Amino acid sequence: MSSGTTQQRMPADADAARLAQFGYKQELSRALSLFENFAIAFSYLSPMVGIYSLFVLGIGSAGPRYLWLMPVVVGGQLLVALVFAELGSHYPIAGALFQWGKNLVGPGYGWWVGWIYGWALIITVASVDTGIVFYAAPLINQYFHTNINPVDPNMVLLFTLVLIAIQTFFNIIGVHLLGIISKIGVYVEILGTIGIAVLLAVVGFHHGLSFLFATQGTEVAQTNPLQVDFGGNWWLGAALVAVLAHVYIFYGFESAGDVAEEVVNASKRVPRAILSSLLVGGAASFVLVAALILAIPSGSKEFAQAASFAGGVPYIISANISSPGLQAVILVLVCLAFFSCGTAVQGAAARVAFSYARDGALPGSSAIRKVSTRFKTPVNAILLAAVIPTLFALLAHFTPANNIQLGFVTIPANVNALTLLVSFGVSGIYLSFMLIVVGSLVARLRGWVPEGAFRLGRWAYPVTIGGLVYGSVMLLNILLPTGINSPKGVLFNYDWMTLLVMVAIIVIGAAYYLVAAPQTKIGRRARAGVEPVALGKSPGAEEASV
Repeated sequence: MSSGTTQQRMPADADAARLAQFGYKQELSRALSLFENFAIAFSYLSPMVGIYSLFVLGIGSAGPRYLWLMPVVVGGQLLVALVFAELGSHYPIAGALFQWGKNLVGPGYGWWVGWIYGWALIITVASVDTGIVFYAAPLINQYFHTNINPVDPNMVLLFTLVLIAIQTFFNIIGVHLLGIISKIGVYVEILGTIGIAVLLAVVGFHHGLSFLFATQGTEVAQTNPLQVDFGGNWWLGAALVAVLAHVYIFYGFESAGDVAEEVVNASKRVPRAILSSLLVGGAASFVLVAALILAIPSGSKEFAQAASFAGGVPYIISANISSPGLQAVILVLVCLAFFSCGTAVQGAAARVAFSYARDGALPGSSAIRKVSTRFKTPVNAILLAAVIPTLFALLAHFTPANNIQLGFVTIPANVNALTLLVSFGVSGIYLSFMLIVVGSLVARLRGWVPEGAFRLGRWAYPVTIGGLVYGSVMLLNILLPTGINSPKGVLFNYDWMTLLVMVAIIVIGAAYYLVAAPQTKIGRRARAGVEPVALGKSPGAEEASV
């Protein structure tokens, strides 16, 4: 055996031994490099998908100044990511948050974290994949002379089915292929953020840097492009809504931990992938948003168009780039970003389902937990992460013409049912994040000492408490009504649907929890594993310096 092969096997053998200490054997293919692990997390975070979808929410609510809310979100999430990096290093197990919660606090706590996080991932797959039609349809119409209507529910469903089928095929074939697709996604994201920003700069910006600090009167209803009345208050009105345009982008970094059992030298590489995906995503997003704002054509009417749902990023690009070829290239990049993002999210969701089922925590666990002997992937879990989003996509056909009254809850007319469901995607992620941050704090107070390659050391308490404060405030902001889609103060109108969907998922989970008692099965699995008391400091151990 060559020395190179020996050196390559040593980390994998250590990873398998570490996994065995938790009571699991190495079933999945451990083939991901650091860059591939980073790429999966970065593709999930996807600055392009987020900015192209949410730019109007930000600039329409608060004007160009909304750019400066981004460092607040990235900084807050960095505190959370540091906590996750430490946990991912100590517990490099597939399913990440579920396993972290189980080991930090207990089986029941872990089950609830996994329930909320898992549904948020599944819903995110549906949310991302149903969004590609709005960019793919114009491209196909332009070059194939078709007349595809991107808002036609049948077209939404067709494009979603095709996309999910391709993503499922690639995820089943092997995690290395997922890594390759995600690496391509990274290159696409860089071209679609930094590349487009440079292109807009070369064409020529229409404003000076001072424009980045302007509000353009968005705090007043008469001059707000979205016709929202913040009563003249930017900080306590417009900013609280506009910050959500950033909040909805900067998560997904935790997926580096979801695939930890497939990463070589996971204790060292997973934390690096978690942190780097957030920081690189933040930098790329800041550059693109700044460039888009500066590229808005001069004039109040032009700003109103750029900040409206009828304009947005496509309007800004078409106003600056007249070449149909370049416009088509940008649409292709956006479509590829949606594809790589959805593929990464589905892969993460499948690992959570696999990890859940391996502990017997789901109905049909014995089937869901099976791993392909050929591809070394959790095939049935991947299929589950394909079928459920497909069923959710069917909701695109349901748009009530009139208000629907369910007791004291009003589902508003002309709002697509899928929109109501996907609202849980971000709130579920943030809730599960906060449960893990709380769990890490509880475990530390009980005497837990992290022993992975990445440790926060003396910064552990301030970082954890800071992350908890940030996440709690943002979760509250996500759940409170914004006034954009319905009048403020109307109880359980559209703005409250996010909370309503969250409550519904929790109620369904509570019913299953009480009837099936999955925590008992998880508890038996936890007792079967042996949590190491002292591993000593690994050669690559490092402490965060923040």
